[in-house]
Amino acid sequence: MHTITIAALAAFPPQLEAHYAAIPAEFRHWAPASWEGVPSEPFTAIEQICHVRDIEIDGYHLRFRRTLDETNPLLASIDSDILAKERNYAAADPAEVFMSFRAARAQTVELLSGLDQEQFRRSAEFEGYGPLTLRSLAHYLCSHDQQHLAGLQWLLGKIEASRV
Repeated sequence: MHTITIAALAAFPPQLEAHYAAIPAEFRHWAPASWEGVPSEPFTAIEQICHVRDIEIDGYHLRFRRTLDETNPLLASIDSDILAKERNYAAADPAEVFMSFRAARAQTVELLSGLDQEQFRRSAEFEGYGPLTLRSLAHYLCSHDQQHLAGLQWLLGKIEASRV
């Protein structure tokens, strides 16, 4: 695995927390009139962090484990909108979200750091993505992180624009 990818995954939790902290408190549940152009899922700031936590735990942890333990498994995509409603993201406590996300990401980094090249080559089929390797999954997770930093920056831009 590329060391830059592992390092980016390890560095992400404090980056996510800093981006969330930049959102003014009164805008953490705010939604713009239009989500056109959003680089992540169309979620409020609090919903963004809940989504990142849940995709880590319910998505990538399971996907990594199944790719390691099964022969070419079919990895399901997660309907993020349904999760947001079922788990009432809007009512989440950010401190709890960050605490569980930090722990989950530490597990991810530990797992990936301990794999050998053969394990990274294990294959799966990812719904909506097609065939991939475990290495692919790690890169997709890293990309997902960056999409949500961009989503929070996009929200900051919309917040500022709403003040005009």
